[in-house]
Amino acid sequence: MSNRFDSKNHPVGSCRLSRRKFVAAAGTAVAAPTIVSSSVLGANPPSNRINVALIGCGNQSRVDLPSMLRQPDAQVVAVCDVNRGSSGYARPEHFLGREPAQKKVNDYYAQKTRSGEYSGCDAYSDFRDVLARDDVDAVMIVLPDHWHALATIKACEAGKDVYCQKPMSLTVHDGQQMVKAVRQHGRILQTGSQYRSNAVVRRMCELVRNGRIGEVKRAVAIINGSGAGPGPGWQEMPVPDGFDYDMWLGPAPDAPYHADRCLYRFRFLQEYSGGQVTNTGAHSIDIVQWALGNDGTGPVEFEDQDGIVWPPAGHLYTTAMKSHFRARYANGVEFVCRTQAPGFGARIEGTEGWVQFSVNNMKEVEASSEAIKNSVIGPDEIRLPVSGNHYRNFLDSVKSRQEPIEPVEAGHRTATICHAGNIAMQLKRKLQWDPEQEMFVNDDEANQMLRRPYRKPWQIDGIES
Repeated sequence: MSNRFDSKNHPVGSCRLSRRKFVAAAGTAVAAPTIVSSSVLGANPPSNRINVALIGCGNQSRVDLPSMLRQPDAQVVAVCDVNRGSSGYARPEHFLGREPAQKKVNDYYAQKTRSGEYSGCDAYSDFRDVLARDDVDAVMIVLPDHWHALATIKACEAGKDVYCQKPMSLTVHDGQQMVKAVRQHGRILQTGSQYRSNAVVRRMCELVRNGRIGEVKRAVAIINGSGAGPGPGWQEMPVPDGFDYDMWLGPAPDAPYHADRCLYRFRFLQEYSGGQVTNTGAHSIDIVQWALGNDGTGPVEFEDQDGIVWPPAGHLYTTAMKSHFRARYANGVEFVCRTQAPGFGARIEGTEGWVQFSVNNMKEVEASSEAIKNSVIGPDEIRLPVSGNHYRNFLDSVKSRQEPIEPVEAGHRTATICHAGNIAMQLKRKLQWDPEQEMFVNDDEANQMLRRPYRKPWQIDGIES
């Protein structure tokens, strides 16, 4: 694959859709994007610039958008969201959506121009209009989980590289199709599990990989809990003005609108996400996978454990409020995922001690001894890839065509553990998993839960599922 760029900064040989004429959500005709002057992006001429579009302007965009704007060789040319703009996200004071995101981009670039004016960022309500632009090189998919597969696959088909937020998929089947699309179309995909770009996490994983805790025996992923949401008798609400609810649902089943179904809290309904197992668990489980060197595989057994708490009957939310499942890798290493304070972390235990990463201590690895904690990793020992910034690492991969620090297969395997653990908790029994075939062994009921039907007309892999 070539790492040369053409005059529009597309990798030479990339597949692109021809440019369509269409109207932006705000009703203005779309023209070619305003090119930010050299005074803004410094020594990065258009031929070396990566044009990026943000698809999904909700809660996580508060981190992802500013982080991408700060990259000197990237230009954000478009934003997209089915919500024009509203509150109702993780915190009441957060007013988000496509128009607030568009304003943030234009204001950022305006501050860097001599005139103090800039209006080159376009806003859309349909992500397909973004993908139709042949000047967009890469997209950041910051959508609810049930949209990740469709948006990623269509982006790959359109010749775009992808930064996809975690968890990578809603189902194992969706993740498999995402892997196929990325590889078939020769695209770069970075999974948005940004703790792989954290020096403390990398240090912890290197200590494990180099045997500082002896033979690994057990790994623990710690996740948050959640509430039950609106209780029995909750009522359908009117869809807010400026919010395309049917498009928000997309491939998910039709359902009455409620404010707590969408925006930030979608993650607590099984139709759209996997609860905290796929939220904070996608991070902590991913750290375990990296520490154990299991990016290309996963456990062979899953089992529900005591302490699982589901929302009471009649409540809106349907994912576990408290989670607890156990898994086992083929080499005998035990893995546990459970809800526990402080709510996010990963711990690896071995015959000679333990190491852990905790959200409450982001400055250093915690360990069972000072000798382990302060151990020096020699030049001839295992060294993991270094990334100081997840977004920078993605852009560097777009240019070099080399794999990012969390490529599509790694994100898929982490998400698979999340999904299999959720299935074990729902079925309340032990399940055998084949990580090569990516299916449960001799269990039709569990295997049927590896994919979800798509609401028409949405489909992937050529058939309506």
